[in-house]
Amino acid sequence: MGSSKGLVSTMNRCVRLYRRSVPERVEVHLPGSKSITNRALLMAALARGRTSLGRVLDSDDTRHMARALQSLGVDVAWDEDESTATIVGGDGHVPRRAGSIFVGNAGTAARFLTVALSLWPGSFRLDGVARMRSRPIAPLLTALRTLGGQLMGTEAPDCIPLQIEGGHLRGGDVCVPGDVSSQYLSGLLLASPYMEEGLRLSIPDVLVSRPYVEMTVKMMESFGVEVGCPTPLRFEVAAGQRYLGRAYEIEPDASGASYFFAVAALTGARVQVHGLSRTSMQGDLRFVEILERMGCQVEWGPTMVAVQGPAEQGQLRGVEVDMRDCSDVAQTLAVVAAFATSPTRITGIGFIRGKETDRVGAVVRELQRLGVHAAEEPDGMSINPTASALRPARIQTYEDHRMAMSFALAGFMVEGVELQDPDCVAKTFPDFFDRMLRLGLGVEEC
Repeated sequence: MGSSKGLVSTMNRCVRLYRRSVPERVEVHLPGSKSITNRALLMAALARGRTSLGRVLDSDDTRHMARALQSLGVDVAWDEDESTATIVGGDGHVPRRAGSIFVGNAGTAARFLTVALSLWPGSFRLDGVARMRSRPIAPLLTALRTLGGQLMGTEAPDCIPLQIEGGHLRGGDVCVPGDVSSQYLSGLLLASPYMEEGLRLSIPDVLVSRPYVEMTVKMMESFGVEVGCPTPLRFEVAAGQRYLGRAYEIEPDASGASYFFAVAALTGARVQVHGLSRTSMQGDLRFVEILERMGCQVEWGPTMVAVQGPAEQGQLRGVEVDMRDCSDVAQTLAVVAAFATSPTRITGIGFIRGKETDRVGAVVRELQRLGVHAAEEPDGMSINPTASALRPARIQTYEDHRMAMSFALAGFMVEGVELQDPDCVAKTFPDFFDRMLRLGLGVEEC
């Protein structure tokens, strides 16, 4: 696996953005979903036999997952040019019984591998960057210990870095809070077929980002494992089931598609994204329904979604929307909302304060930098557009890929927006700016 594509990264780098000529009609073919890629890589490593993955996303997060599996002796062959990967599964086992795994700032890799390493016999250390060390993980560790796992934080009791003594994860009954991160649930479910007692997982309260858990369940079933859901807050996986290697095509990334649909909303262009449809597993595709409420036209096809923005600038309406099930596109909506004609209120997303950065506080601060009247709320934010007061600003990205991609959209609307550390987009979308250039976004060094 090679280096990131697109712009070369340094944290001190800054780019100035401006609007060039935006095409009236654009067709976009996007790389695969990060969430689906990392789930597929882990299931393929656990499976019996060979798995061939198509449209694999090549990004920092997926490379961390693949390299972790390779360091444990899993045969992962990645063809970057063809965006494919072939994995020879170990039928629930990995060849090596010791290792030090580094996951960078990849949340899915950190949570999924914490569970998988508890499953596999051996002594393992798992670590990440400073931000990953501070991201929530205590509820997952508590659940793993309930199921027999033996693991501990080496610098703080319930945080990464972790020392994991694997091979003790017997499974059984466990209750896990669902209001912090759906990745805890997905990680437990992905490993559950190989737990001696299976898994009976209950959620005592609300489940945030439910579509990601539903994605996990659908993918497990595609790989041959049945998941019972007797109630919306209970999942059951019988012991003795196994994943079977197969050919699997990964959907384009709906979170990444949101930025292209947002360009349509802001500029009046028609943007068509191939490979997505109403049958998509990804809850973030709900973003186009929100844009429709704001005044855009949405067209659905068997293998595409298109968004047509309003013909004239100033025709976007504000909305009030609960985004607990599509929180990864809340930042995209917040920037679009800054150019609407009426206020927008986003609720249900308080938990994203624990993501790569405090995504509520960071968005509000940077919108205010642009002259937007934005305010934090306990469970979200409000945006009150003030088009006449908008001004150029240097936007801080907080080492958060979604901050960089969302606020790049402001470059289409405000002359002279500058973006600090734009190359953090490599986490999930290395050639993001190369693609935005094709849509009419000018990018130059500050």
